[in-house]
Amino acid sequence: MAKVSIGLRGWRFEEDEIFTDDEELKPLDEIPEDPRERLLRLVGLVEEPCDVCYLDYGEDEIHRCNEAEIVYGEPDGEVLLCPEHERELLYWFREAGGSDHKGSVEFADRFHEWVAAGNEAPEGYGSVEHVEEDPDGLPDLPDQQEVQDRLEEGFDGDRIDILELAGEEDPEREELTEADLTESDLDLSTDYPSDR
Repeated sequence: MAKVSIGLRGWRFEEDEIFTDDEELKPLDEIPEDPRERLLRLVGLVEEPCDVCYLDYGEDEIHRCNEAEIVYGEPDGEVLLCPEHERELLYWFREAGGSDHKGSVEFADRFHEWVAAGNEAPEGYGSVEHVEEDPDGLPDLPDQQEVQDRLEEGFDGDRIDILELAGEEDPEREELTEADLTESDLDLSTDYPSDR
């Protein structure tokens, strides 16, 4: 089967993984984990501004930003671009070390830092030719409420009370001290990725 982009160009999906034979979007629980995660992330990315435009104009002049049409990177570490600025990312990725961050959630942060430092693709640097066979022939992505409803409609497990699991309701629960943590195998020096 063919690969298709939905909503934004860049992330490509195997048609048979996400669509039924009638070209309808499959129920979310029938879509494999990686494409499902990307589809759910796309719901929030469609109609967002291009990252480079946003870095140029900022929140106060967001009306001047082009709407993103392209997405690169991994979910929660993605870069959104308009066609005009796609060449910036391609240059950064191919020529300025961006490929070192391929597949990481730091991908977007490193690209944003490169752009914010005043870097850009040289004049005339080429972009990618995108082929759109039938841009109107694909179904629209569901809105965020529809996605939430679809996720909850097939839920038949018990809700878990995290506080209860953590022992918050147990008056006999022993408090951990700093010494307990120091003696444990817990690595408190770990850096965790941050949202952009």
